[in-house]
Amino acid sequence: MLCNFNYTHFSHTMGHLSTTLTFISFLFLFLTPFHQLAHADSPTQPPYSCDTTYPLTKSYTFCNLNLPIIERAKDIVSRLTLDEKLSQLVNTAPSIPRLGIPSYQWWSEALHGVANAGKGIRLNGNDSIKAATSFPQVILTAASFDTKLWYQISKVIGTEARGVYNAGQAEGMTFWAPNINIFRDPRWGRGQETAGEDPLVNSKYAVSYVRGLQGDSFEGGELVGDRLQASACCKHFTAYDLDHWNGLDRFDFDAKVTLQDLADTYQPPFHSCIQQGRSSGIMCAYNRVNGVPNCADFNLLTKTARQEWNFNGYITSDCAAVAIIHDRQGYAKTPEDAVADTLKAGMDVECGDYLTKHAKSAVLQKKVPISQIDRALHNLFSIRIRLGLFDGNPTKLKYGTIGPNQVCSKQNLNIALEAARSGIVLLKNTASILPLPKSTNSIAIIGPNANSTSKVVLGNYFGVPCNLVTILQGFESYAKNSIHHPGCNDGTNCSSAEIDKAVEVAKKVDYVVLVVGLDQTQERESHDRDHLELPGKQQELIKSVAKASKRPVILVLLCGGPVDITSAKFDNKIGGILWAGYPGELGGLALAQIIFGDYNPGGRLPVTWYPKDYIKIPMTDMRMRPDPSSGYPGRTYRFYTGPKVYEFGYGLSYSKYSYNFVSVANNNLHINQSSAHSILENSETIRYKLVSELGEETCQTMSVSVRLGVTNNGNMAGKHPVLLFVKQKKGRNGNPMKQLVGFESVKVEAGGRGEVGFEVSPCEHLSRANEDGVKVIEEGGYLLVVGEEEYSINVTV
Repeated sequence: MLCNFNYTHFSHTMGHLSTTLTFISFLFLFLTPFHQLAHADSPTQPPYSCDTTYPLTKSYTFCNLNLPIIERAKDIVSRLTLDEKLSQLVNTAPSIPRLGIPSYQWWSEALHGVANAGKGIRLNGNDSIKAATSFPQVILTAASFDTKLWYQISKVIGTEARGVYNAGQAEGMTFWAPNINIFRDPRWGRGQETAGEDPLVNSKYAVSYVRGLQGDSFEGGELVGDRLQASACCKHFTAYDLDHWNGLDRFDFDAKVTLQDLADTYQPPFHSCIQQGRSSGIMCAYNRVNGVPNCADFNLLTKTARQEWNFNGYITSDCAAVAIIHDRQGYAKTPEDAVADTLKAGMDVECGDYLTKHAKSAVLQKKVPISQIDRALHNLFSIRIRLGLFDGNPTKLKYGTIGPNQVCSKQNLNIALEAARSGIVLLKNTASILPLPKSTNSIAIIGPNANSTSKVVLGNYFGVPCNLVTILQGFESYAKNSIHHPGCNDGTNCSSAEIDKAVEVAKKVDYVVLVVGLDQTQERESHDRDHLELPGKQQELIKSVAKASKRPVILVLLCGGPVDITSAKFDNKIGGILWAGYPGELGGLALAQIIFGDYNPGGRLPVTWYPKDYIKIPMTDMRMRPDPSSGYPGRTYRFYTGPKVYEFGYGLSYSKYSYNFVSVANNNLHINQSSAHSILENSETIRYKLVSELGEETCQTMSVSVRLGVTNNGNMAGKHPVLLFVKQKKGRNGNPMKQLVGFESVKVEAGGRGEVGFEVSPCEHLSRANEDGVKVIEEGGYLLVVGEEEYSINVTV
């Protein structure tokens, strides 16, 4: 059931390229889902609780759809024996035939598309659905600074997930994504999975992802009857951003984190995920924080998440995280103590089998009360009920009409293409060498990532893509004569290179595009980088090819974490530089469209690009703020005081944009002076107010409405992310040098003008965390900053 893909649906601007359309149609023949078989051809549907398959269960209270979810969950738990209860506390939960309860798999993955990386999803050649839309890796998606696009992506993932389930190819609908840890250190192998280094960006990404996946509206609050399309799980809670570095791994690492850094860096994304996104799941991390394993931390899981933030979903451990509490960390004296510690802390389900082995003995030794087991089961079965899995056959319910035709659809692939185009960042464009002319006759695509497979362009936690377009294939659709040479014999490691042959290729063509960078051998889960330079002989390859080329070359970097490319930045023989992250299954097409001018780049870096000497700073140092006395430079754009290769938020375009403050309402803020506090710093008295003393209503009345004008001074329409920062006029110790308070993506026609609006909340955006982790608003002058424009705000206490 194949059909031709309409390429013009992707880019109407290429309609004039008649010489390439035949090739394009052939190249994208398979973009239309080849797995859209009749639903009747799908495997036999699995049994569903409260379905006609189990007629006796109709009399059970838990099958009464008119009762509250919690009552139905309690009824299920009340009917279970001890052994049945314990069997349900692990990710691979067996069936309970006597009650008509099917087996369930809690572990499925959907980081940037429905993936078969976990145990719950099946995508193979024998199934009706063989693939799912594979979006760019999250770090590149984040570079678009477009919350609506993030929501669109997650909505597609949630829809495709339900389609896979309806086709009988999923054993569960709980997906362990998004990863919202802060990309604190540039060497972190899993930084590629995150939305970058800024807490606000990660917070907004979390909310967009969770709402889209779970079936909520973009604004939130519209989940009908609290029913879920699919279940999201924010991870890894908390302060997890080291995998394996310098002989220390994530299982043994004890992160020493100040209350101040927890409050204003590590915790905000999880707070937003729970309170605004209403995520139905969170995952506790492997590592310890200040001596206590996250999965055994009552203050973290119960006091903070459940009691303070009102979390009402389920909490899972990371895989084998319970075992390491005893076996590796030595925090628990016995396996039974490890089980007891995690259940008491508030964990509900384990990824692994440690509870299978030791929970029964923990109960018999009276280390685990039945009440804690019942609490966990109430949470777990409530989620399964919210997913519609105890309402009869879910294919006959709200999300039951989602079928194979909604997986890998043209619309979904179009969003994947837009995500890649929106995220790619233009870092250099000397003499406007880009875009390249469409009359280009010959082009060489050189480098270890030039014709890379899915393991490169998709990043980690990828599934089976609908149809992968490599970088080389993308360029072949534009240039009549496209020549490829890998340059390196062993991929991105590039310990062996054919530089002389690459140079000869470069001499023969009109233009050269060098595609270099990293892959999952350099950065991945369980593996952090030990340097920030391009691996092996890649730098030598770049320099030699650039020197031999007729014209300045275009350098493309495929990588998640930043790379020190200072030499390329200042090399006159390198005319353009683009960072393309891991751009997903249509990344090759997206990159070619940008380089040949069919799309105006607008992505901006979501992380600071540090110089190579930054590796002198131990990854184990969790402090965000600099320490001048020891020479510690701090981390991320908010606190880092050292030199940079590229700044957070940096990104060029084929257009030049200018800004102006149209209006700023309520720019002089007077906070009630009663019960104001003061501290003495450098002989200066600083007055401040605790945010907790103001109350939500007061905070809302102090909101600062900002209206910004954006002018496109170029001759190409563009999609442009506007980043609004705030900084204190007089910086003080421990305070961020500047802080992102809002961002919005706006489309502006060539020579045109647009406007964006922001609501700046003093309680949220002008406050800072003190050393006790308490949010305070300080008296003084502040500046709103966008580009080169500034606007003054004054706060009196």
